[in-house]
Parts: sequence; structure tokens; C-alpha cells
Amino acid sequence: QPVPRHCQRPRHGDAVHDCRVVSSGGAMPGYDYKFLEKPKRRFQCPLCSKAMREPVQVSTCGHRFCDTCLQEFLSWVLVQPSAPPPAPPPAPPPACFILHLLMAAQDLIRTTSLEKTTRKYEPEHNKELRARPPGWVEARLFLALCEGVFKCPEDQLPLDYAKIYPDPELEQQILALAIRCIHSEEGCRWTGQMKQLQGHFSTCAFNVIPCPNRCAAKLTRRDLPDHLQHDCPKRKVKCEFCGSEFTGEAFENHQGICPQESVYCENKCGARMIRRLLAQHAVAECPKRTQPCKYCGKEFVYDTIQNHQYHCPRFPVQCPNQCGTPNIAREDLATHVKESCSSALVLCPFKDAGCKHRCPKLAIGRHLEETTKSHLTMMCSLVARQRQEMAELRREMEELSVSHDGVLIWKLSDYSRKLQEAKLHSNHEFFSPPFYTHRYGYKLQVSAFLNGNGSGEGSHLSIYIRVLPGEYDNLLEWPFSYKVTFSILDQSDPSLSKPQHITETFNPDPNWKNFQKPCSSRNSLDESTLGFGYPKFISHEEIRKRNYIRDNSIFLKASIEIPQKILS
Repeated sequence: QPVPRHCQRPRHGDAVHDCRVVSSGGAMPGYDYKFLEKPKRRFQCPLCSKAMREPVQVSTCGHRFCDTCLQEFLSWVLVQPSAPPPAPPPAPPPACFILHLLMAAQDLIRTTSLEKTTRKYEPEHNKELRARPPGWVEARLFLALCEGVFKCPEDQLPLDYAKIYPDPELEQQILALAIRCIHSEEGCRWTGQMKQLQGHFSTCAFNVIPCPNRCAAKLTRRDLPDHLQHDCPKRKVKCEFCGSEFTGEAFENHQGICPQESVYCENKCGARMIRRLLAQHAVAECPKRTQPCKYCGKEFVYDTIQNHQYHCPRFPVQCPNQCGTPNIAREDLATHVKESCSSALVLCPFKDAGCKHRCPKLAIGRHLEETTKSHLTMMCSLVARQRQEMAELRREMEELSVSHDGVLIWKLSDYSRKLQEAKLHSNHEFFSPPFYTHRYGYKLQVSAFLNGNGSGEGSHLSIYIRVLPGEYDNLLEWPFSYKVTFSILDQSDPSLSKPQHITETFNPDPNWKNFQKPCSSRNSLDESTLGFGYPKFISHEEIRKRNYIRDNSIFLKASIEIPQKILS
């Protein structure tokens, strides 16, 4: 509802020209509708500036006001706390005079028919007036009339309560004014006389009305059908499956649980049935239900569990040897056949020695007792073969460890002990590992006399090289004729001083028998294979001058110079 403007209450004696009032009760001031044409001034209340509602006329001056606005205005005068009280008489009147004055006021009110008017214009909603003692309002009104307090808001002429009348003719003219519906901004296009507005509200699609089902909802008339059909919690709804009737709010809870509703199986097996049969179907009939394997305990879809049992590791199977052991788990079958099956065929424990016997496990003991002698013979033959194989493997390993690049670096460890041993045993010779001049080349070996040999005995280290029988001798040119270099390596730190190796080089004499093709029958220790070299390679004094001996070890190096065409 439109809210009128509020104005200050007039003080006693002030002129009132443009006062606006606000009703403190439930009644509205003037009409605040959207008029097709602005109302004429004579239709407007001077107090609220709106089209007058229930207009009344002050007959003494002819001014018209809203009945509610005038009541509100006059009630301010009655309760105005700042209004000065009546002037006191020169001397206190006797009590009988005061009583006579009050009785005269009541008689005046009754005789001038002001009692009815007073009660009409008394603001019953005003708590301050209702709290006054009985007769106070009448006395206050009488005193106000005596003082001329009540004046017309327009011209300030005194008011006579007995001459304020309703103006029905003006009210009909106002009610005949053309207005728009109060819901025009929402979209209503109705226009008509003001007195037809209430009738229009009964059909206006935009008028807000309460739900007839008393659900506490308030909505426009045009939204009411949809509300009654779909949203109202108090509407009556009949379940299409079970036929039961529910209120709207109860039906929402019923949806999704109706036992008669037709639904598909939750396991997506394709079956459709009423909901009350769904639980039994899911437990006992659905081919897509899950079911644990009774052997391994794992869960599977029901229509695949048969295939699972063909591979289930705990599925019971029979022993293929018919030993009589019941219910062997599939995953334990191999262990059973290998270790505990009494009917399983087993090979003789001497199968690696050559025994081919095969019999049930129960009979293997008797076989071992009966064939002890033959088993022993087989084991002896096996040992002989293994020895031969080990010798061949050892020889192959030695071949793999032999150098094939024509260079030998030979470390003689524990030099002091070996030198003393050479001094005690004349011509005591030490031999290096064999080495090849190149792959598929000549096989050579270096020997050393730590205490010297021949002319160097007792004073020098002697070094020699010899040709050994090799696997590829038939492919090589003879006699051996490639340059040979001997060195004893200086083990000094290269960062402190430049190493000074002692080196000697010679070309083999092709006429000397030791460089001819060696005989395959001679071995590395044969005297006929004595090599060629230097009996005075380095003296015992010189070998100790530098770091030729370090950590009680010496390094001897032999290198063969092979032409590139031979290597290629």
C-alpha cells in the first residue's frame, strides 16, 4: 500500500496550510492509484494530496478531506503535550464550581450531539488516549472548543463537530475516475473506473492470492494452476502405479519407492519388473548378480562363474596318476605329482650318469638296491668325462687370457724372495705367460734369470724369448723373423720425474734353430727350446738405482714389431 508523507504536528495557534498526515492505524489515507488522467484539485485531499477516500465536508467552510486524514489531524490536537493549558481563574474556584463545570460539559456534549462525533473522531488506536481516565476525552474536547483549538486545516476557521458530514456525491465522482490496475507494471493491461477495481481483482491474473489448499503459499492468479498441479504440498496426487492418493509432499517421498512401479534391474541385465519383486530377482534370478566362488572366495558375475571354475586355482581335481588322493586343489597338483604322489613315474637318481630307468616312486628304492654295481660303473665313467671336459675348459681359459697384440707386460712379484731363491739354485729360470704376436699369429714366451745366466750369472738379470708350438703354425711363415724389444719399466711417478725405461732390441737370426717352426712335441720346459736374449740385460746395482723395483715387484716388457700387411 502507498505510504503518505509525514509532517510535523501543528503547534497550538499555528496556521495550518499544507499538512500531510500518516495514519497510525490500519486505515489508508487517500487513493494512490495510477490514474489515466491526473485527478482534479477538488478531488484531492489537502492533507495527503491524494484522491480522497471516504470524503467528509466541513459544512461551515465547505472544505473536504479524507475521513481518515481529518480524524488523524484532530487527534494530534487532543494529545498535543505542548498545548498550553487553559488560563487559571484569578482565585481557586470552590469544588462545587469545578463539579458543576464538568457536569455542564457533559450536558453540552450530549445536547449538541458531540458524543457520537467525538467517538467517531477519537483515534481508538491511540494508546495514549485509551490510557486516560473515563471522561477525560470529553473534558479535553470541551476545553478545546472553548478555547477555539479545533480549526479547519485549510482556512483555520473554528470547527463544529456537529457540522462534519460525509460527501457521498463527491465519493461517487472520485470512484468513477479511470485508473490502471495496480499490477500494470507486472503486465496487467486492465483500465476502468476505480469502483470496478475490487471486481477486477477477482479475475486479475497478476493479483496475489493465497493457495486454496491453505499451504501458506501466496502467488499470482496466473501461476496458481501450475502451483496446484505441480508444486503445492497440499495438492492431491494419485500414484499411477499403485493407485494410492497422497498429498504433494507425501508423494515426493513415495516416488522412487512405490512397490508397484515398473523398474529395470539395477544390474543392467535387461529384466523389467515391479519394484517389490526386484530384491528377490537380484538375489536369486539375475544373471548379472555377483556371487562368490565357493572354492577361492572371489566374487564374479553369475553368468561367468562357470568359466572361472575351469581356471580356479582352488578348484578340486583328481590326480592324473590315479593315486587315490581326493580333492587336490588345481594349483597344488604339480607339487603333489612331483613330491607326494606315490604313483608318479620318476627317473632314476643316476640319470645324469646314464641310467634310463623310469618307475613309480614307490618302486625306486628297490631299483637302487638291485643296480648298485652298474650305477657305480656309470659314475666312474662320468667322472672321467668330467675331468677331460675340465682340462679342455682350463686350456680354453688360458687361451682367452693370452695376449694377442704382440705385447707382453710381465709382473714379477715378491722380487726379493725370488732373487734369493735364484741365488740358491743355479740357473733358476722364471717363465712368463704365453702370448701371441697377433690373432692367429706366433706363440711366444719370455723367461728370466733373476740372478743371471751364462756370462751374467751372479751380477745381472738375464732375459730371453722363445717360440712355442701354436695352433696356427701351419698358416705362418717360417723362420720367425720379426724385431723383438725387451724393456724393464721404471715405476717412478711421471708427475715427479720422467720414467727412464731400459730397452734392448734385436732382429732374430733366421739361421738359428730356435726361430724355426717348433716341433709340436716339445713343451715350454724343453732344453731344446732355449730362447734368444740378453744374459747381461741389467746389473743388480743399476736395477736398484731408480724405481725399477717398487712394492717388491718389477715389470718386464716384450713387444714384437709386426708389419701392417701381416696384421691386415
